[in-house]
Amino acid sequence: MIDDEPLADIARVLRTGDIELGEYLATFEGRVERAEPRIEALLDEPARWDRLQREAGALEARFDDPATRPPLYGVPVGVKDIFNVEGFPMKAGSTVPSETVTGPEADSVRALKEAGALVLGKTVTTEFAYFEPGPTRNPHDPEHTPGGSSSGSAAAVAAGFCPLALGSQTIGSVIRPAAFCGIVGLKPTYGRIPIGGVLPVAPSVDHVGFFTQDVAGAQLAASVLYEHWRPESTGVPTLGVPEGPYLDQADPAAREAFDEQVARLETAGYEVRRVALLEDIDAINDRHQRLVAAETALSHSERFAEHGDRYAEATADLIREGHDVDVGELCEARIGRGALREAVEREMDQEGIDVWVCPGAPGPAPEGIDDTGDPVMNLPWTHCGLPTMALPAGELDGLPLGLQCVARYGEDESLLSWADGIAAAL
Repeated sequence: MIDDEPLADIARVLRTGDIELGEYLATFEGRVERAEPRIEALLDEPARWDRLQREAGALEARFDDPATRPPLYGVPVGVKDIFNVEGFPMKAGSTVPSETVTGPEADSVRALKEAGALVLGKTVTTEFAYFEPGPTRNPHDPEHTPGGSSSGSAAAVAAGFCPLALGSQTIGSVIRPAAFCGIVGLKPTYGRIPIGGVLPVAPSVDHVGFFTQDVAGAQLAASVLYEHWRPESTGVPTLGVPEGPYLDQADPAAREAFDEQVARLETAGYEVRRVALLEDIDAINDRHQRLVAAETALSHSERFAEHGDRYAEATADLIREGHDVDVGELCEARIGRGALREAVEREMDQEGIDVWVCPGAPGPAPEGIDDTGDPVMNLPWTHCGLPTMALPAGELDGLPLGLQCVARYGEDESLLSWADGIAAAL
């Protein structure tokens, strides 16, 4: 069962005092305790609810006047376990010693706390935010993956454990699990949400992102997490469909469902332009893979040298591949990010496109939890650092599908404004 409790709604009633914070957390505890053994989205914390009630009491004492309460007053948030959180051990989905991956509290976590949020707990991640999965299951069907690497964060929001959770994306680790779990996911323009305090994977393409249940919640979260957020209201965007080899990576059934989604948008009054794009997708995929391998090897050089025997085989193989990437190839891969962004935006300018729309994943969540699914539909947008959202877009075989929406570099505010209408049309 999926509990529908959107962020903006719960934040409002907690700020006004329509729901007393301690009472809310007590009710919340029952929900999580009933469903968590089946979902396994959270890392164990024996005294979680005692801690939360203490923190809630301190928050109430500090903000006893509702008029002074910050925007996320009392909101429980999940935090992917590659983000450092003061008072919480870091495991990063691995068995390496915790002290080798621990550092100062993440900038994004600190921003949430300053806005009044309470940390529900750490959420499960794949090992070092790569492909080795944890135990988390999809709340819509526990026989299917929730996606990765932000597995626990996506599942926690979808299951109603928390209305907001932090994730990260180096290939497809926010947008894909959001699509698989039927929720909203946002990956910002590269660098617009600070990455400090997050365990690096491949810093050239690492992004901090987040999950909510609806667009209104994403807009509220963005106003807290982004530096220099500029809320705006925009008109109706012109949509682009990136035809060609990139789109052909989607499964046939998912491609048919995507065509139906586009038809719904056209019926709702959106102009849709179909344009050949990313025709060299195989080369882009290879370049991104080599970039991630090389930078992961650099990020883990000392840790892997000392504790390599504790790494899962998939992660170890990635690091070994990275050792084979020379400096020239790495530099070319980094330069390729900007070149791809320029090519994509040049096409947007020529065709008058504001937002690309495409499938959030090749299909619905695969069966089983030994594989978190393929991030290939997300990879090019991560590679060039464009702001990207996943919006719930119906079902296929009883499992959620997500529509991926991509805007120009730096136009995150416009994307979130446009997402309201797109989500309504879907």
